[in-house]
Amino acid sequence: MADSTEPGEERFDCQTLSQDAAPTTAQQWFERSLWAGHCYQYNAHAVRISYDGVRTLRLTHDIRDGIERGVASYLDGPPIVFERRGRIGRLGVAGGGGEAPPSPAGIAERAGAHYRLQLGGEERIANRRAQRLDIVPLDSFRFGHRLWLDRTTGLTLKQSLLDETGRPLETFQLTTLEQPRLHQGEIRLDRQREVPTDRWQLGWLPEGFTPQPADTRSARHGEGVSHRLYSDGLATLSLFVAPIDDVELLAPGLHRLGVSNAAVRHRNLGGQPRQLVVMGELPPRVLLRVADSLLWETP
Repeated sequence: MADSTEPGEERFDCQTLSQDAAPTTAQQWFERSLWAGHCYQYNAHAVRISYDGVRTLRLTHDIRDGIERGVASYLDGPPIVFERRGRIGRLGVAGGGGEAPPSPAGIAERAGAHYRLQLGGEERIANRRAQRLDIVPLDSFRFGHRLWLDRTTGLTLKQSLLDETGRPLETFQLTTLEQPRLHQGEIRLDRQREVPTDRWQLGWLPEGFTPQPADTRSARHGEGVSHRLYSDGLATLSLFVAPIDDVELLAPGLHRLGVSNAAVRHRNLGGQPRQLVVMGELPPRVLLRVADSLLWETP
C-alpha cells in the first residue's frame, strides 16, 4: 500500500512507550494512559453500568497506515455499533500563531490547573493488576473521574464518572482484555486547525474550556446550523445554534440524555428566533449558564 503521508505531517512513534521509564506520579500515570489508549491494539469485553441499567459490549482497537480504528458493539438490547476512525487529536486550535499540542500531552499538562490528581492503591480488575487514579475537580463546574489503569500497559481497565457528591453516574469496566499489543509503528497526528468564525460568541465558559478542532459538519444539519465543541481536556460540551425553522424543536429547559444533560433555549438572535442546545457531561446549571451567555454580534 502506498504511503499517503501528507507533507509536514506529524506522527507519534508508539515504541516510545516501551522505552519510557515506568510512571511514578499521578500526572505521569494519567499521560501514560492517554497515549496507551491510542497505541495499543486489542480486543476486549466490557460492561457499562448507568442509570438505565447494565449493558455489555465488545470492543476492538487497531491501527492501519497510522490511522486508528475503534469499534464498540453492544451485545444486549438494541444492536448498536459505534465506530471511530481517525488520527490523534489536538487539545485546542492554533490561534495567534500558537501551537496546539497532541491531546494526550496537552490534557495531562493542563489537568492540574482544574483537577487534583491523586494515586490510590493497587487493585485487581479483569484479572490484571490495576493502579487507581482519582481525578477530583477543583471547582463546582465539572464532574470528577476515577480510573483504574493496567500496571503493564497503562490502558484504562475501569473508569467512573462522579457527580458533585462523589456518587458514580456511570461506570465502564473491562471484563476481559485479550492480548494487548503495542503498535510497532507510528500514528498520525491531526493537522493544526484554525478557530472557525461565527456571528456569535459565548460570554461565559468555565475556566479552562477552549474551542476544539473537531469537524462538526454533517449532512443532517443545514447551512444555518452552527455546531462547536469546547473542552478542558476531560469534560466536553457541545453547542448547537440554529434557526428554529431549520431544526426539530425541543422544549426549552433541561433534558437528560444518558449521563449527559442538555440545556435548550429559544432566543431571538440576529433578527430571528433560534434554538440553542448545550450538551455535555457537566452539572446542568453550568450548561444553562453557557446557553444564557451567548451573544450575537451585530454587523
